Amino acid sequence: MEVQVFGVKKSADTRKALRFFSERRIRAHFVDLLERPMSSAELERFIQRFGLDVVLDRDSKRFEELGLRHSTVSAGRWVDRLIEEPLLIRLPLVRKLGQPAGLTVGPDEKTWKTWTTAA
Repeated sequence: MEVQVFGVKKSADTRKALRFFSERRIRAHFVDLLERPMSSAELERFIQRFGLDVVLDRDSKRFEELGLRHSTVSAGRWVDRLIEEPLLIRLPLVRKLGQPAGLTVGPDEKTWKTWTTAA
């Protein structure tokens, strides 16, 4: 089993996800979104599965810094905005490679454990 973890190095939840998989000797391909932006198709896959409100972290410090609390942004524009500002995403985004339904948003150890027991 292999997973792909999208996040940023300074995110505690991203580090927890990487540690979770490394402790179980599961290969985790880490993509630092500050160094290499996520493709719009990849991000839209998470948004289609979970919805924008789950993927968008409205409680993040960056959301407040950009003054987005009272702004109105169209759904199509949010994808571009999230690619430009990855700190607006609820991190980590985890994808189980080889399984189209294997996606999680945020720290979701319960789902990750089901992946590891099924492998």
